[in-house]
Amino acid sequence: METVQNFINGQITESRSERFAPIYNPATGEQTRQVVLSSAAEVEQVVAVADAAFPAWAKTSPLKRARVMFKFKALLEQNMDKLARIISNEHGKVYSDAVGEVTRGLEVVEFACGIPHLQKGEHSANVGTGVDSHSLMQPLGVCVGVTPFNFPAMVPMWMFPISLATGNTFILKPSEKDPSLALELAKLLKEAGLPDGVFNVVNGDKEAVDVLLTEPRVQAVSFVGSTPIAEYIYSTASAHGKRCQALGGAKNHCILMPDADLEMAANAIMGAAFGAAGERCMALSVAVVVGDETGDKLIANLTDQIAKMHIGPGIVDGTENDMGPVISAVHKAKICDYITTGVEQGASLLIDGRNLVIEGHEEGYFVGPTLFDNVLPEMTIYKEEIFGPVLAIVRVPDYQTGLDLINRHEYGNGTAIFTRDGETARQFSEDVLAGMVGINVPIPVPMAFHSFGGWKRSVFGPLNVHGNDGVRFYTRMKTVTSRWPASVRLEQHTSAFTMPTM
Repeated sequence: METVQNFINGQITESRSERFAPIYNPATGEQTRQVVLSSAAEVEQVVAVADAAFPAWAKTSPLKRARVMFKFKALLEQNMDKLARIISNEHGKVYSDAVGEVTRGLEVVEFACGIPHLQKGEHSANVGTGVDSHSLMQPLGVCVGVTPFNFPAMVPMWMFPISLATGNTFILKPSEKDPSLALELAKLLKEAGLPDGVFNVVNGDKEAVDVLLTEPRVQAVSFVGSTPIAEYIYSTASAHGKRCQALGGAKNHCILMPDADLEMAANAIMGAAFGAAGERCMALSVAVVVGDETGDKLIANLTDQIAKMHIGPGIVDGTENDMGPVISAVHKAKICDYITTGVEQGASLLIDGRNLVIEGHEEGYFVGPTLFDNVLPEMTIYKEEIFGPVLAIVRVPDYQTGLDLINRHEYGNGTAIFTRDGETARQFSEDVLAGMVGINVPIPVPMAFHSFGGWKRSVFGPLNVHGNDGVRFYTRMKTVTSRWPASVRLEQHTSAFTMPTM
């Protein structure tokens, strides 16, 4: 059985741990390899390597760090097919979705290439008589990213490109469900010219994470995952004096107004609800429809589209499937339990995805698109994040009722409204209690030069990921105030006629 190992100090490093976790192909249910679960002592050694590499990397000029990012970007583009296939085989999402994931991660690398500008700081002359002030945005030290299974490329690249570009060293702890891509990214960074020890990958479970959260040499922790774990990550890291950004769960709503372009809205809701089998923190899981007529039209459209969906393995010969499997047998069972609970609590199950079987992939972890109507706020399927291909329709009599419903929910990650009315859209964008808002856009994930993050129990910590918040998170400000006494300098100078270079 092939074992996925760690990447430490510039090379694949075989672990001495005797604990392993299985890795499955979700489309077949077969175990394809295993991943090492590193011991606490090994994790401490990785931290020591990153800490030793920090001083030299921090002193490297931002321009040279940016050039590494430029080369890394080119290598990502050259290896796009290989990376997407690894994601599709190990996570289960369809190939084109995997390509899209790598592309969205690559956009953060492009943003990080501008670090000489982003890390400039500020300058004020003559703040007092003969006194100047300037600021330095300096790196923190050893930074850590703990990332989820649903985006093995994109979420790590929300973190480490900016962390590395600003002069930090980085330790990535990927999900043990699909860890192989992390090693490929590490190899490409080395090929791009990143010095050994600056980027490391350590595989493991809670034992490894707890070391990273408490180790004194770790300065900052980034996390994306479920809310209970995000709360634990944030509280533990903060209690040990670390800077922390922890993005948690979501229950993303959209409001469908009667004046909306129904066909456009239905197409958008389909992709946002069932793309990647609903395993996205920005998936639309609740459609709040204003008026019964609007609800009936939406359901008719969705029912017709769901019947035409192609569901199967992420990589196939010929026409690509629309949706692949979920990540594991355990997660499939959890999603099916939610569907059963929805029925028991009185929601109208219009389309049931629990008993889907794909010919030739009978042991795969497939859950079909599932559609509920007449869902009420007190139901479990409304309150909790399902993280699967389950869409709930909630009917409301008017816009204000729908807005109040969204604002009362404990999560506030992303939301959207479908309408032709500019006044309603503007009011919604101002009044809704969520961190990311889409106007006729179902998945309002910001571009890399803006920042990603929710409100309420969807985020812990004051700074979001990537964009300017990402640069602020991975640097600390130092302000220098200086005054120079008058003096006469008697130095010998020689003329230089060549173009000055770095």
